[in-house]
Parts: sequence; C-alpha cells; structure tokens
Amino acid sequence: MGVFERIVEVPAEHCGNIFGSCDAYIKKIEKTLRVTIVMRDSLMKIIGGEVNCKQAEDVIRELIKLSERGNTITEQNVDYGIALAMENNAGAITEIDEDIITRTIQGKPVKPKTLGQKNYIDQIRKKTIVFGLGPAGTGKTYLAMAMAIQAFKNNEVSRIILTRPAIEAGEKLGFLPGDLQSKIDPYLRPLYDALYQMMGADSFAHNAEKGLIEVAPLAYMRGRTLDNAYIILDEAQNTTPAQMKMFLTRIGFGSKVIITGDLTQKDLPKDTKSGLDIALKVLEKIDDIGFVHLSNKDVVRHALVQKIVKAYDEYENRTTRKNSGTRRQDK
Repeated sequence: MGVFERIVEVPAEHCGNIFGSCDAYIKKIEKTLRVTIVMRDSLMKIIGGEVNCKQAEDVIRELIKLSERGNTITEQNVDYGIALAMENNAGAITEIDEDIITRTIQGKPVKPKTLGQKNYIDQIRKKTIVFGLGPAGTGKTYLAMAMAIQAFKNNEVSRIILTRPAIEAGEKLGFLPGDLQSKIDPYLRPLYDALYQMMGADSFAHNAEKGLIEVAPLAYMRGRTLDNAYIILDEAQNTTPAQMKMFLTRIGFGSKVIITGDLTQKDLPKDTKSGLDIALKVLEKIDDIGFVHLSNKDVVRHALVQKIVKAYDEYENRTTRKNSGTRRQDK
C-alpha cells in the first residue's frame, strides 16, 4: 500500500477552533483514520493511505466551513464528521448546519446536529403528527420544543401545550412534600428548562399566565379538544394504551403533535403494555403521521453517552438472541 499526501490550507484564525484544546481534535482524526497530520504555517499535510487521507481531508474541510460559519467546534462535530467521512458523506455536516430552527435568549442557534435529527425536523415540518423515537441525548424533546416555540413566535399556532405522564420511578407522589403542583413539577422540569432557555423566564411566565403556554401532566388532557396548538407529549413510552388513545383523540384543527419516547426506558408497572408500543403498530399505515427512529449515532450529549447507549443496545441484542436460542431448545 502506497503512502499518499494531501494538503489543506487552514486559515490561521480558525486553527485553534479546529485543532481543539491541546490538539485533541486533530489527534482524534489521526488515531481514528490512521493518518499523520503535520502543520506548517497555514498548510496542513495529511499523510497515510489514499482512502484514509481523503476521509481526513473531507473532515478537516467540513470543520473549516463550520468554523467559518461562526460555530464553536465540539467533540461531537469531530466524531460525527469522522463517521460521515467513513461513509463518504462528510458534506452533510455543513448541510445540516444550515438549518437553524430558532435561537436561545442568548442568541445561540438551535439546529439539528446529525442526519437523523435533520430528518426528524423535516418530518415535523411535513406531517401533522410525528413520533420521535430514540435513546437519551438524541435531542427528541429539545428539538420538538424549538419547533414549537418558533411556530408560536411566527403565529402559526396560538398556543403551546407540553405534557408528559407523571410516572414514579421509586418514590410515590403522595409521599413527596408540598402541594400537587410541587409534586408534579419535577416530572415536568426538563420541559421548563428548555422553555426558559429558548424563551426566557419572563416571557414564559407572561405567556403561561395568559394560558398561551401550558405545561401539564397527561391526565389533565382528558376531556379537551386542542385546536390551533403545538402539542408535545414527552416520555410517551410511559403511557398506557388508554392514555395514548385519549391523547391522540384530543387533536383539533390547525394543531401539530409531536410524540417523543425511548422504548428502552419504560417505568410502567410490570406486565403493563406501553401505549407507545401499541400506537406504533396501530398507526403505521396512516398518512400524515411520521415515524423517526433516532439511534446512538444521533446522541449529541457527552461522547461517553453515545458509547453507553451503544453498549446497552449491544447487551440487549445479545440477551434477546440468547433468550431466543433458549426458547428454541426448550421446544
């Protein structure tokens, strides 16, 4: 196998951003793609196998484009760039980056960071109801909230309704101190956090007081018809089939619905079927309902979270295969 070289010009003002602290990002590219990278003035020389050099060059060029667009390069950008380059699709990085949904109160853009997330956003724009399914850290709820807030700001809907089932994971609600609202709030805290970040506490409080933004347990949805609203059901894996049916039949005219859940993290009592599992089977052939399955590749939290999710997936797959083999032997 021959040794090849590729030269990339890196603007001096972007070197620090692209290289990372103590050159961590460049070292990761070198190690993962098995190349050697040498920097001389503004020229970067990439040395290695032909395919490896091409992949490394593609990653570097995409990181330069991200940096030139004002992004702070993160480890997630580098990891995902490498993964896409190995699939000969590195150019998707900047394509994804162009899709800005909204901005936080600090002015930071909220946008998809993976192809899976981009597909999720596109489905939300096209469909009336979208199921966003995937492990922790894939941005299911956060991106749904961003889409809802932007639609509200653009007067596409007149209100936002955020709900999730109040399922206990250990302590019972009745044993916790405080009134009903203080007992319920911990279950809704992730929704409040996202609202504060994208709207600000004052704006949220003002709109909540007017009834334009509502954060409530799923049980509060019974008996209502929700017109011209952006409705998000979070943690849907913890609904019962009856609760899910009740929620889906609340939808009125002019409304958009996003249902998020992680099928691997159910807190329902033993032997209780998940409403999310049933809904996926019942609704799969209905037009205007989208289903997006995010994976560990779409995790945008700490890089370790992606590895944890992948490890659990592999463990569960091994266990499933082992149990299937045991059942066949028993027969």
